[in-house]
Amino acid sequence: MTVSPSEPKPAPIKPEWLRVKAPQRERIGQVADLLLDLKLNTVCQEASCPNIGECFAGGTATFLIMGPGCTRACPYCDIDFDKSVRALDPTEAERLGEAVSRLGLSHVVITSVNRDDLADGGASQFVACIEQVRQRSPLTTIELLIPDFCGNWDALAAVMAAAPHVLNHNIETVPRLYNKARPQGRYERSLELLQRVRQGWPQAYSKSGLMVGLGETDAEVLAVLADLRRHAVDIVTIGQYLSPGPKHLPVDRFVEPLQFAAYKEHGERELGFLQVVSTPLTRSSYHAGEVQRLMRQHPR
Repeated sequence: MTVSPSEPKPAPIKPEWLRVKAPQRERIGQVADLLLDLKLNTVCQEASCPNIGECFAGGTATFLIMGPGCTRACPYCDIDFDKSVRALDPTEAERLGEAVSRLGLSHVVITSVNRDDLADGGASQFVACIEQVRQRSPLTTIELLIPDFCGNWDALAAVMAAAPHVLNHNIETVPRLYNKARPQGRYERSLELLQRVRQGWPQAYSKSGLMVGLGETDAEVLAVLADLRRHAVDIVTIGQYLSPGPKHLPVDRFVEPLQFAAYKEHGERELGFLQVVSTPLTRSSYHAGEVQRLMRQHPR
């Protein structure tokens, strides 16, 4: 079938290999009840992550602080847009630390919505959360998935001074698609953030991730991987974009599993990343605890 330029592109059919295994409902309920009890948000729930069953069943979660509303309205994301000015919750860090302790997490991921309404973008709340986790669960390794802080490098320095083991900041997509998918982001700014992490705090492991299926080409994905490696990123995640609903960007294509394997092969063998996690269902925090193995193999 030929589609004229004026006609919308037909939506691709979701393939069988994107089916998610049925979750272990009892364990999911236990984790969800704990999060509800402590009034905590997770990106697993707020962003409709397809791996919520696997992660909750394994007793892990990626905590979403300063939310649930975000001051940016990226059209791929399922987190609610909220441009109102909201005070930070002074008890959030303590409750998060308690959750990490009660869940017995060996590795925790802490992320946030964008808080462009705050002078430091919420850096102080990240620091408070690190301090509480260290007090209550000192052996837990800590990974932060941070926003770009609008290029506020003093905010970045404050976060890094608290010494997270892993600093993650997602590049999200290829530069050509930023205006469509990430209009308030800046590709070069995100690269600079990642490079500053390596230059200023070389003991931390740097990480980034991107989605495919938004309209990029495979050549553009490889170019982004090359950019990330040139900016000294250690770990990359690559996953299939899945549209949360009709108000969000549609899926342009479903990338075959063999192509995800090719991304991984190229990134690790040709470019030298410590790890490339690349599968259709990969998300930023998917199997994040595996970084502990990398830390033992490549100590800093």
